[in-house]
Amino acid sequence: MLTNNDILKKLRVALSLKNEDIIEILALENFKISKGALGDLFRAEDHPGYVEAGDQLLRNFLNGLITYKRGVRPPSPNKVIKK
Repeated sequence: MLTNNDILKKLRVALSLKNEDIIEILALENFKISKGALGDLFRAEDHPGYVEAGDQLLRNFLNGLITYKRGVRPPSPNKVIKK
């Protein structure tokens, strides 16, 4: 079974993303992470500095990735109230 860390690693390789790109993608969802903390996510599982990526981090990354690739979603039109 793939962990959230595995998914992040595979997406990073498949999309040729650098750590700076991932930080930028997370920032699009107002999720801040340092380069050091991001590096801890990509360590081997048996490394003492390894940190598991939580569901919130992966969710924010995937949502940010959509914005990063497609652009900002246009605002939805307001509902018109008929009189």
